[in-house]
Amino acid sequence: MDQSNNVTVFILLGLSKNKNIEILCFVLFLFCYIAIWVGNLLIMISIMCSRLIEQPMYFFLNYLSLSDLCYTSTVTPELMTDLLAERQTISYGNCMTHLFTTHLFGGVEIFILTGMAYDRYVAICKPLHYTVIMSSQRCNSIITACCTGAFIHSASQFLLTIFLPFCGPNEIDHYFCDVYPLLKLACTDTYRIGLLVVVNSGLIALVTFVILMVSYFLILYTIRAYPAESCTKALSTCSSHITVVVLFFVPVLFIYIRPATTFPEDKMFALFYTIIAPMFNPLIYTLRNMAMKNAMRKMWCHHLFLEGK
Repeated sequence: MDQSNNVTVFILLGLSKNKNIEILCFVLFLFCYIAIWVGNLLIMISIMCSRLIEQPMYFFLNYLSLSDLCYTSTVTPELMTDLLAERQTISYGNCMTHLFTTHLFGGVEIFILTGMAYDRYVAICKPLHYTVIMSSQRCNSIITACCTGAFIHSASQFLLTIFLPFCGPNEIDHYFCDVYPLLKLACTDTYRIGLLVVVNSGLIALVTFVILMVSYFLILYTIRAYPAESCTKALSTCSSHITVVVLFFVPVLFIYIRPATTFPEDKMFALFYTIIAPMFNPLIYTLRNMAMKNAMRKMWCHHLFLEGK
């Protein structure tokens, strides 16, 4: 078999072959994308233009919103363009770039969520040492570690894929370039590479999810002795984060924790962590967070007052 890489273009099969369904999906995802930008920009502006940026919880939330915007922008515009196109194609170079950026910003998202869980653990379990432990320097170090870890993860995925020979067929049964669908097309034995991908993506997702769950178990264990009012307040600050974690991690674990195989359901699950979770993040963090709502109200009322003057 000729194992030279003679594929220059991939065909993305997308979500559906029915044109009416594709148009409906385009309208739906356009609404989602606008909601993602409006919601996350509101959060970022409200945090940076108030004193909330000085608090570690909102410092991390600001970066989570930024990573949401970057992450969903690597997938959603391409998906919407393809839904209206007659032929959904992507060049080999763009496909590899897609793969790298998707895993880069997805990795940043996972690690920031873990950093936020650590912040909540320190705030509730070690309140007297909170300001010392979660200093400005420590918060910046955590963000740097998140970006570094995400880059290493993404570069590993990229290097595992870039040297694979593709000699046909070139149809990717997905709406973006991901590792498992590409392994399926490679004209060589990908069993060992598939195991490395599971170790890289699946194990990272599983380990971070376990760390998140352990941190929340310790929080619940700690607050059991708190008065009812303090207990309710502690739970309310954590419930938003737990909701976001479940929305993001469950579909990620479903796809990446198993051996390198693909299922038709993968595309539906991928929608959750590429579009649905980033859209719900602003709603979850603002509707259940009084400090966030107050900051938004003050900032926008102040802005309208100045405009009125």
